[in-house]
Amino acid sequence: MAPPAGVVHNACRCRRAFGSGDLLPSATIGMSDPQARGPVDPIPGRGEPHPAGDGGDGRVVVIGSSVLDVIGRPQGALTPRSSSPGRVRMSSGGVARNVAENLARLGVEVTLITAVGDDPNGRQLLEQVRACGVDVEHARLVPGRRTGVYLAILDDRGLVHAALDEMDVLQVLTPDYFDSQRAVLQSAQAIFLDANVPLPSIAAVIRIARRAGIPIAADPTSVALAPRLAGHLRDLWLVAPNASEAGVLCAQPVAPQDRGRAMEAARQLVSQGVEIALVTLAEFGVVYATAETSGHVPAVQTEVVDPTGAGDAQTAAVLFGLLNGIPLDESIRLGVAAATLTLREPGSVVPGLSLEALYETLR
Repeated sequence: MAPPAGVVHNACRCRRAFGSGDLLPSATIGMSDPQARGPVDPIPGRGEPHPAGDGGDGRVVVIGSSVLDVIGRPQGALTPRSSSPGRVRMSSGGVARNVAENLARLGVEVTLITAVGDDPNGRQLLEQVRACGVDVEHARLVPGRRTGVYLAILDDRGLVHAALDEMDVLQVLTPDYFDSQRAVLQSAQAIFLDANVPLPSIAAVIRIARRAGIPIAADPTSVALAPRLAGHLRDLWLVAPNASEAGVLCAQPVAPQDRGRAMEAARQLVSQGVEIALVTLAEFGVVYATAETSGHVPAVQTEVVDPTGAGDAQTAAVLFGLLNGIPLDESIRLGVAAATLTLREPGSVVPGLSLEALYETLR
């Protein structure tokens, strides 16, 4: 499958911060099986007319976490209450930062609003993503605060066994700060935010975007943070929970292997006001729903080196497709391709990501 003519794209080349390590076996992410197809408005309007006209200036504003990822994987089975031989890597991470870098590597103009400590890790995180073409002029470098950290222990299959995150620095992204960034938000073609953003600030961003007619995509980020989006579903253009997060948003458990229940959850999210609901099911693929269509993108076999960042890559590629007018089903397949490529990498973002690489993965 070749990229459609006229789609804006390029592959950015920038160094990977912090370094990486080897890690390793296999899971699946997938191709396409829509239950129904229909055109989806790539930028659905909301509220008042956009002051800058359709799609603003073409820039996507991405809001949320930028962290140092520390990921460990054992060489065999984990030993409870003891250390296990394995490999440990550090790299740039954070849901919002990963989405921003993936979008930039696909040629999208991106502004990242985030907060990091005024320390070596924070400065390196911002410099690395700036080198990929992301505008970080509106990010906050905060004296006296530690840069966020995501610490994950994988099992011998490459799946997350346990994880911790430290995101206290994001508390400086206050409603007043977003009010001061109103012009940046109102000029966006679309806004993406992750649920690491404090709840009052999520409400402030949504209020500004709604009044300006800017579509908002959101990632619930974790089971603990998903409730921050529950009261704002009617304001979201797109939401992309995994099965556990969808269970929180729908107040009913969703198992990754239960495609039927996952589809019910996606449709329930649409009934609550979301325009496009994606529920990611790991090796069981992705289900999606809108008011007009629904479908399933099943998984394909691929080696798993490290799952960190795969969901962020998927979200970014779906956004890229929709913002370029690519049909929903094909945009989700691009997202699946991006996730597949990321699973094969020891870092959180594929250094050579490009539209051509995505279509090559789908062949």
